[in-house]
Amino acid sequence: MLHRGHLISALRAGREDFIKFERAWRDEVQAGAENLRALSSLKSDEIRGRVGLTTAPGALPSGELDYMRGMVVPFGIEWRTHEEARRWAVETLRERVTFAADGSQIMPGRDISMPVAGVQVAWFENPHAAHGGYEKDALFSIITPNELMQSDGGQASPEQVVNFRRFELETQALCAFIERRRGWRARGERAPLAFLDGTFLISSARQHTENKFFAHYAEAILKLVRLSAEAEVPVVGYIDQSYARDLVNLLDVLDKRRAQQSTVYDAQLLAAPTREDPALLARWGDRTIFSYCLREGLVEDFRDDRNEPLVGFVYLQTTTDAAPARLDIPTWIYEAGLLDEVLDATRAECVVGNGYPYAVETADAAAVMTARDREHFLRAMQDFAREQDFAFHISRKSVSKAHRR
Repeated sequence: MLHRGHLISALRAGREDFIKFERAWRDEVQAGAENLRALSSLKSDEIRGRVGLTTAPGALPSGELDYMRGMVVPFGIEWRTHEEARRWAVETLRERVTFAADGSQIMPGRDISMPVAGVQVAWFENPHAAHGGYEKDALFSIITPNELMQSDGGQASPEQVVNFRRFELETQALCAFIERRRGWRARGERAPLAFLDGTFLISSARQHTENKFFAHYAEAILKLVRLSAEAEVPVVGYIDQSYARDLVNLLDVLDKRRAQQSTVYDAQLLAAPTREDPALLARWGDRTIFSYCLREGLVEDFRDDRNEPLVGFVYLQTTTDAAPARLDIPTWIYEAGLLDEVLDATRAECVVGNGYPYAVETADAAAVMTARDREHFLRAMQDFAREQDFAFHISRKSVSKAHRR
């Protein structure tokens, strides 16, 4: 058990470090927020010119910067009650098919005699039609000992194998939805929308830890994004709490005097008021302009046939008391003039889901596996092992813990 008295004493002992860090962090956020606001005085072409030959500036603002004359696109709609908001959301989603896929996993552990893991991916498809007809289903996949021990030339751990299987199944579910909704224009339907619960753009730090597995992630994402463009079915990556630094990196590139890169995140700058102005994203529903993503390590792979970035992003304020969410958005959606419709559908999903897309929330609830589910999984493995006459044991320590907790 945690001894609260010892915890409080340890926190008090580190008080000065906490205060020093908080002051330095606050100053950096303030300066970054002011620099980000200053981009409003520049044109998108001017920013490109100042970036120069830098191949991976993090982000490049689109032409929206020019006609919005700023980094923010106001939502422009206000409601007096939540009932008014829900009526708007219902109308925005009416007869529009939305979809989300999410997954969870049961990891292998030292408490079992044979390495085995499980991945469950669930999806939720909602036509928002008067007759109902939504679909909620799941797929369970076993990762066998041989699959877990395939180390991709010694570069991958069993945990990476499991995580990628989950990601692969999620993107496959999204691709299947895109294929089903292909031709929506010819059928006279409203634009469908699919959500991936997570990013399309793996961070440069993760690329170093994933090693060769990064190529597998990139391949799965590129297949999804290119299929979305080819079938003209919108898909977005929704990141509720983003630690991306693409706008921050752009500011670092523009400020050539900086000797050290910033350590803050985009969302922190957008949510921080300056000494003279409120936060850039201070009102529900407001968003940043669409920006192209040119992140280090992704520049070469994530380009289309014209050598333009395949994916961009916006930040969207979906609550009144938290940092904005990030949406990774294929560039074709912006170029096809569908961005506003896609973002309105996302806002509507967040109204129904009380700050989080309802489709993603529902898929997550259907996919999640608890500690009790892991116990059921291991018991099923024991029964299967007896039936097939091979050895599979669970450590007594693990069994004892399960009974005590």
